[in-house]
Amino acid sequence: MKSYMPIFELQIMVIYVVTLICQFILKHLDFPIFISQMWGGLILGSLLQQETTFKYKKMIFPYGSHSILETIATIGYVFFMFLTGVEMDISMIKRTGVKPWTIALFGLITPPAFCLQRLKYPKHLDIIAVVLTHTSLSTAVIASLLKELQITNSELGRLALSSVLVSEVVCTIVGSFCTALTTAYNESIPELGLNILVLIAFCIVVKLVCRPAMYWIVKRTPAGRVVKDGYIYLIISMALVSGWVTHTLIHQNFTLGAFIFGLAVPEGSPLGSALVKKLNFLCTCLLMPIFVTCCVMDANISLGFPLATTLLIVFYIVVTHLIKTIACIVPALYYKMPFQDALALALILNTQGVVEVGMYYKLLYGKYIERTTFEILMVSVMIIASMVKWFVKYLYDSSRKYVSYQKRSIMSLTPHSELRMVACIHKQSHTLGIKDVLELCCPTLEQPVIVEAIHLIELVGMSSPIFISHRLQRMASGTQTHKSYSDQVVLTFDLYEQENPGTVKTETYTAISPPSQMHEDVRQLSFDKDASIIILQFHQRWFANGGFDYDDKNIRSFNSKVLQIAPCSIGILVSRANFNSDSNIRLALVFVGGKDDREAFFLAKRATRNHRINLVVYHLVPTGHMPDMEDMIDNEALADIKEHSSLGNVSYKKIIANDGPDTSSFLRNIVNAHDFFIVGRRHGIISPQTQGLEDWSEFFELGVIGDLLASKDFESRASILVVQQQVKDD
Repeated sequence: MKSYMPIFELQIMVIYVVTLICQFILKHLDFPIFISQMWGGLILGSLLQQETTFKYKKMIFPYGSHSILETIATIGYVFFMFLTGVEMDISMIKRTGVKPWTIALFGLITPPAFCLQRLKYPKHLDIIAVVLTHTSLSTAVIASLLKELQITNSELGRLALSSVLVSEVVCTIVGSFCTALTTAYNESIPELGLNILVLIAFCIVVKLVCRPAMYWIVKRTPAGRVVKDGYIYLIISMALVSGWVTHTLIHQNFTLGAFIFGLAVPEGSPLGSALVKKLNFLCTCLLMPIFVTCCVMDANISLGFPLATTLLIVFYIVVTHLIKTIACIVPALYYKMPFQDALALALILNTQGVVEVGMYYKLLYGKYIERTTFEILMVSVMIIASMVKWFVKYLYDSSRKYVSYQKRSIMSLTPHSELRMVACIHKQSHTLGIKDVLELCCPTLEQPVIVEAIHLIELVGMSSPIFISHRLQRMASGTQTHKSYSDQVVLTFDLYEQENPGTVKTETYTAISPPSQMHEDVRQLSFDKDASIIILQFHQRWFANGGFDYDDKNIRSFNSKVLQIAPCSIGILVSRANFNSDSNIRLALVFVGGKDDREAFFLAKRATRNHRINLVVYHLVPTGHMPDMEDMIDNEALADIKEHSSLGNVSYKKIIANDGPDTSSFLRNIVNAHDFFIVGRRHGIISPQTQGLEDWSEFFELGVIGDLLASKDFESRASILVVQQQVKDD
């Protein structure tokens, strides 16, 4: 313990143990994640100040060791601010509409204008700092809150991120000039002018030199490949150099240089995402908890606060947030937002987090605020962040607008209506399976198929989700050429529409969002386009020869969420071999009974208009079964096929299956006789034909029959479409 390294390791261990204990307790009460780190700092700071525990402080935090811990933690904060800049798409400022600008500027200007009109600098410096810091916003804090609430790509989340982006850019510019003013308060005017000119020159160099250099790195990185580690380490080093430049030459915060340099990094893949993946664990999981805990350790709340000072500061905190809330609600209501959503947005734009913790810590050691003010501000961060999360979770429900929506299905379509489909694509290979499904839908001039193809990409290296309509993008640019994350997907569907003029209409979208929230983009698109069916991709893929391609757990989680919330019917596609354009297609429908099977039947019946498709309907029935109401509905749906059995390209076969083994044996016999199977999901429905098979099902999303057909034991090369009819809840 006489060496700094063992002491440093002991300090980290103590911080993590206390923090994780707090997190284990607080997570059940739905506190924000960083609150446990703040509580860890409060507990350590308060306990180690007691006389009975002071000897432990001398052992764990001896004189001189705190500066080392603080330096390491500060490096983590610098990287955090650098990543905040990397994840920000500064070009969105140009694309942001009037609404976010209005909300952001009203929220920024109104509280200081109301609260600071009679305060004087430097006499009321503490109060000025309180008002300004509680007015400013941080993209990293808002993005973290929205992620925890899982509303990042909701309408409210997108509006909040657009507003905070405007606010942070304005705050950064104004804050930099204010820092220059306060730094040169006792210096000459030329010194102040020089500082501002050097700051502007630094921003110009980053914009005109560093950003083009990073685009050069992107161009040198082959498509689908990762950026070389040498480039990554060079950029990280330059971020630290930028911080040194702003701190030493311009007398600004060290983090400002790293943040500005981060803005120059092209957002998203491949460079922005590579930097986030490289630094995310080191920064977010390792160093930032240490930073937050170390900052709060200096706030010793066990000694109590002076009453007069406390009341004054609390008054200004409450008034600032009250005025800011009203200032955000008024323009939101002007733009026809519901009051409940406007209030939720205003609360989100009032939240605080780790950025404010770092800001207050700098103000304390810059001697802009007193220690009592610092301690009160730390408590206010914990209270405000927790209350905002609880209230927003209570106020805002993104699914509220779907309550009165009449859910759609293929069965509900009129004989000559168009079929609207949303096709979900995660990988380029998925487009082939979607084209097979379109062949089954048999588009004609009288009954066209309208495909809304959405390319789903994981949000990495950006804080704001993106939703792009490529048709609107081309109309806005006035050209048919387009560069995006989805070039190949867009080209595939454009060509397919050209090959099928008048019968197929396609529109392609790109949705870049967190994996846990991708389903919201699909639900919103299905809702807006009045889709009758959503085609999902199975999370596993096999080649036609039986070889295994991939197993993506994120796709499976996405499918499960869509199955629960979709406003229309759903088809999960297990794609194996693709159709040959010259040969006939052997299609099979395995019909057991129920609404899902009837939905699958109507889809298969639509396919029979294509004379290349030969459909066989296998109706599995048990012996001695007394028909009920569902059976009567099933027989009525199948009546037309039964009457015209074995005519043309459709045949009906009644199969006796008394239990699960009978069904399994029958499916094994026919599995290689067909190119494509359509089945109903029938999840949770118990019937004699499938009794006992539920216990052996591996993938609940495919249902019992679909799971059997997709099993590796069957060694099938046929593709499978598992259909679920989505009906309106009672």
